[in-house]
Amino acid sequence: MIALLQRVSTAAVTVDGKCIGRIGSGLLVLVGIEPNDGELELNRLLKKILGYRIFPDGDGKMNHSLQQADGGLLLVPQFTLAADTKKGLRPGFSTAALPELGERIFHQLTAAAREHHPTVEQGRFGADMQVSLVNDGPVTFLLRS
Repeated sequence: MIALLQRVSTAAVTVDGKCIGRIGSGLLVLVGIEPNDGELELNRLLKKILGYRIFPDGDGKMNHSLQQADGGLLLVPQFTLAADTKKGLRPGFSTAALPELGERIFHQLTAAAREHHPTVEQGRFGADMQVSLVNDGPVTFLLRS
């Protein structure tokens, strides 16, 4: 699994002109799922997302996790993160999970996140989404499980 974490002041995801998820300060996480991903990768990635220390402490240093900062979490499925970009000028998607697996894993990740964090919003798998954000910092990290 791949996660692109962006520390945000605000973020929202819209489908067909309707906002389906919105957070204030917290993390926008774009999630890419690969063919061999399962519960082990999901749990590892979720632990990192919730515990990664990228929020400022009292001295302004990145020492606090999302949970310590009491921020929101917006999870957005993005299969293009798992694209093969090694050759040519057009991405290939054989390195991304098939839609059935990707959707199942994404919903499992969202459900698990809700068990451990109070404020979790999500995008819609397979939808044409518009994602807006104000990146705080900017602070962005690419994680792989």
